[in-house]
Amino acid sequence: MRTTLDLPDPLFRELKARAARRGVKLKELLAVYVDAGLRMRTEETRGATPPARSPLPIARAPDGTLTPALRNAELQGILDDEDRARPG
Repeated sequence: MRTTLDLPDPLFRELKARAARRGVKLKELLAVYVDAGLRMRTEETRGATPPARSPLPIARAPDGTLTPALRNAELQGILDDEDRARPG
């Protein structure tokens, strides 16, 4: 299958150089790397419990007070209130 990748220039140059040193096409080297990465990920997660999620970041106001965690509906309510308070 054909696809397009946007890679940073230094990464592209490194991949191109490795492919040349191995005497393979760039697409062949990328296929090997992607396959190895997918197999490694599958082996890591087989039978393992998913990793614990990291806690949400804590936001602090300039005066040091904590910003409470809000649900999406609460955030939308704040934004709607701000919109209604704007003149015009």
